[in-house]
Amino acid sequence: MSSDTSNDNVYVASAATGNNTHGRAAILLVESLIHGLIARDIITVADAVEIVDVAAQVTTDISDDPNSSAAGVWEPVELLNAIGTSLRLDQPHD
Repeated sequence: MSSDTSNDNVYVASAATGNNTHGRAAILLVESLIHGLIARDIITVADAVEIVDVAAQVTTDISDDPNSSAAGVWEPVELLNAIGTSLRLDQPHD
């Protein structure tokens, strides 16, 4: 898997430009674990989307806080949003 695609090959150009390779690797590992939990019917896709959405919102709140050491850092938010988009593609359509 290249660093500019998610597990479902959704293009993530902006997330591939940062220098935090350890952070990206950690997020991608968690994405893989989430996909594994879904595949084993341990959590639903809806549960996974909710987990990722909460993580993205918390990361956005931290990035928006001018007193945070992560203020203005948007790469993790963009990557989490791409993961959420990827998971939403897996949701069953009624």
